[in-house]
Amino acid sequence: MCASPANMPVWLISFVQHKVAGIHIRRLLIFQTAVAKVSRVDMSHISGPSLLQLLLLWTTLYTGAATASGQSTVRYNVVMVIFDDLRPALGVYGDGLARTPHLDAFAQGSNVFSHAYSQQALCAPSRNSLLTGRRPDTLHLYDFYSYWRSFVGNFTTLPQYFQQHGYYTYSCGKVFHPGLSSNNTDDYPLSWSAPAFHPRTEQFMNSPVCPEHGGGVLRKNYLICPVELQTQPYKTLPDIESVTEALRFIDARKHSRQPYFLALGFHKPHINFRFPRQFLGKFPLSHFYNYTEDVLKPPDMPDVAWNPYTDVRSRDDFKHRNISFPYGPISRQQAAQIRQAYYASVAYVDDLFGKLLAGLDLERTVIAVLGDHGWSLGEHAEWAKYSNFEVALRVPLIIRSPEFPLTEPRVRHSITELVDVFPTLVDLAHLPPLPACNGSGLEQLSCSQGKSLYPMLQDLDLGEDYVAISQYPRPGMLPTKHPNSDKPKLRNIKIMGYTLRTSHYRYTLWVRFHAHNFSRDWHNIYGEELYDHRLDSGEEFNLAALPEFNSIRQHLRWRLIEAVG
Repeated sequence: MCASPANMPVWLISFVQHKVAGIHIRRLLIFQTAVAKVSRVDMSHISGPSLLQLLLLWTTLYTGAATASGQSTVRYNVVMVIFDDLRPALGVYGDGLARTPHLDAFAQGSNVFSHAYSQQALCAPSRNSLLTGRRPDTLHLYDFYSYWRSFVGNFTTLPQYFQQHGYYTYSCGKVFHPGLSSNNTDDYPLSWSAPAFHPRTEQFMNSPVCPEHGGGVLRKNYLICPVELQTQPYKTLPDIESVTEALRFIDARKHSRQPYFLALGFHKPHINFRFPRQFLGKFPLSHFYNYTEDVLKPPDMPDVAWNPYTDVRSRDDFKHRNISFPYGPISRQQAAQIRQAYYASVAYVDDLFGKLLAGLDLERTVIAVLGDHGWSLGEHAEWAKYSNFEVALRVPLIIRSPEFPLTEPRVRHSITELVDVFPTLVDLAHLPPLPACNGSGLEQLSCSQGKSLYPMLQDLDLGEDYVAISQYPRPGMLPTKHPNSDKPKLRNIKIMGYTLRTSHYRYTLWVRFHAHNFSRDWHNIYGEELYDHRLDSGEEFNLAALPEFNSIRQHLRWRLIEAVG
C-alpha cells in the first residue's frame, strides 16, 4: 500500500477506506466529485502528485477489497422481469387498493425508483428502447413495423451485451414485442443463446376463451375475461406457462459455472384482462367507483393530446354500449369494472412473481422489475396508454442486488428512465462499462442514451437535476379512427408530442413531424401543456396559457428542445 502524502487529509484516507469495498473502479471521477462535496473543499488543492497518489491508494485498496470479498471471481446471475402495461399499482408505491404482497416483499430488500418513466407509451417502441438503451427517435420506431438492425443500425442489445461477455441469455414470454419490430424471432440468435420461449397457449389469445357475461358461452374479443383454468386451452394461461419455464431454466442452470441473463415478460395486465377468476374476488367493485372524479375531457387539454382508447371501444363487451367517439364518456359502472379487472390482473401476475422469486438464489442474483409503460384508468376521462401523461408513462422500477443488501425499501426519488436500465445492469454485473452515445449514437454499435443508476445505488449520486424525455406520435390534430390516432403507422405521423418531466413539472410540446426524414419543426406548434406536480399530481390543470407561467414555460421549452436535439 502506498504511503499517504503529507498534505493528504486523514479524513480523506478514512473516507477511501470506508467506501472502497462498495465502489467500482470505473467510478473514479464520480468518487473525486463525491470527495469534493463531502469535504466542501476545492479538489484543485489535491492536484498533481497528490491526486495521483490518492487514486493509486484508492485503486490498491479496491483491488485488495475485491480479492478479499471474492468479487473478482463471483459473477452474479441477472434476472429482468417486465410487466406489460403496469403502472405503479403496487402496495410499495403507496396504492392502497393494490394486492401485491410478493412484489411488496421483494421491494423490502430493494431500491425502489419512485419516478421512472418509459420513452413511449406503446409496447414495441418502449421495449426496443429499453433493450437497446436508445430513444425512439434514434431507432425511428414509433409503431410496430420496423426492425432497427435493418432500418437504422446494427445496435447491440442488453441481452446481446451480456452474451458477448460470457453470459448465457434466455427469454421467456413477452420480452421483445413479437413481430416485425424484433425480426419475427425476438432478435434470436443475436440477443439470445437459445430460441425465445413462447407459451403454447399464446396462440389462443384471440380465440373464443372468454365466458360470456352471465352465461357459459365462450367469446373471443372481450375486454374483461375472468376465467376458470379448466375451461382454457391446455387448462392453463400464458403467464403461468412462462413462469413454469423460467423456473425450469433456473433449476437447470443451478450447477453451471456460466452465469445467466434471464428475461421474463408477463403479458398481464395488458388487455384483455384474462386471469383466474379467484383474483376478482379480492377487489370489491364498490372500491372503484370513486377512483377519480374525471368524467369529461379537461377543457384546457389540447385535442391532439387526447387518446380515444380505440382498443377498449373495439371489444365485444364494450362496443355496443354507445360510447361516443372520441371523448366518451364511459359510464361509472363500466369504469369501475375496468379498474377492478386491471387490479385483479396485477394481483394475478404478482402471485406468479412470488413463485418465480421462490426459485431464485437472492445471494447470487441481480433482479430488476419494471413495467414497459403505464395505463390510464379514467384519469382525464381517458383509458389505456397512447398518451404523454404521467399515468401512461410512469412505471415501477425496482432493483435488488446482493452487492447492496437492504432490509427495507430504499426509495429513490430522482427522475429515472427505462433507457437507464441497460447501463445500470451492466454495471451491477461488473461488466466493461457501456459508453454513453455521442450525439445520436448512429455510428456506435454499443452505447446508451441513458445513464447508469449504479452511482445512485452506491449513494454517490450528487443530486443532479435529471429529467425524463418521452414522446408520442399523432396523425393529425384531432382524434381519428382512420388513421388510428392511438396507434398511427409511420407513414401517417404528422405530429410528434415531446414531453419533459422534471422533479416539479411536466412540459409537453406537440410539433410538426416529417416522417420521410424523421425531422421536426419546433416552430410549427399544435399544442402545449404545462403541469406543476407540486400542486397538481394528476395533471388536471394546463398552465401553459397563463401569463404568470411564461418564464418557466419558456425555460422548459428551451430545455426540452436542447434535450431532444
